[in-house]
Amino acid sequence: MDYLVAVDSCGELTPEMKADGHFVSIPLTIDVQGHHIVDDETFDQKDFLMRAARSPEPPKSACPSPELYRKAFETDADHLYAVTLSAELSGSCSSAQLGKALCLEEHPGKKIHVFNSRSASIGETLIAMKIREYERLGCSFEEVIEKVEAYIDSQVTWFVLESLEALRKNGRLSNLKAVVASVLNIKPVMMSTPSGNIQQLTQVRGINRALSRMIDNIAETVKSPAQRIIAISHCNCPERAAMVRDEIMKRLPFKEAIVVDTRGISSLYASDGGIIVVT
Repeated sequence: MDYLVAVDSCGELTPEMKADGHFVSIPLTIDVQGHHIVDDETFDQKDFLMRAARSPEPPKSACPSPELYRKAFETDADHLYAVTLSAELSGSCSSAQLGKALCLEEHPGKKIHVFNSRSASIGETLIAMKIREYERLGCSFEEVIEKVEAYIDSQVTWFVLESLEALRKNGRLSNLKAVVASVLNIKPVMMSTPSGNIQQLTQVRGINRALSRMIDNIAETVKSPAQRIIAISHCNCPERAAMVRDEIMKRLPFKEAIVVDTRGISSLYASDGGIIVVT
């Protein structure tokens, strides 16, 4: 059985996945003070971070249209899947569901499933890789859905922000709190909720302490690491990401570690210097 996985562009495809032929990226878009950015292979992270830092207003993102998903589903593949940014954070999941409905109107026999990642960034990547794993094992369409949904239930996303400026600009943090946090060098350690929202785990002074606290929490909570892949995405800080990977791997025997740079939407969320870890 042939298959196709459409991953919205908040999910980073590795070079190996891009060459695989079973994955396509569905781009979201970003607007920075009237400058329109398509989150595809043309995305320039350095230019985006510069524009975002200079803009008094927060960058605005827009989810893919249902039509983009419908077109992605217009293929001869037997099994069609979409993996989207958490429905708690974006309308991408709803657009994928509408794209599925539009496709099924014309092709009622197609097998299409939309996975709400309840995560973002590299979390979507791992879900797409799980789909491939079960497809390669010869699982039926229904078995793939069941197994991947169970995997999503077990997945946890952590992240540490270097800067709180994006939160301030988006109204999630008052100007006073942002100034105090900046002066005191306070860094939040965040993680996903089971529903796919964001919660603050703790906050500490200094980026290194924040990363250490995040690593401690991962080490304390991850079960059966030898059976799992750990994935790290970073926004313009490869050395920091490598350090986090090495420290985690010293403490837990994950079967594999993946490190990628963030694309547009993940760069918007993580901001310059941000680290995202998914297990």
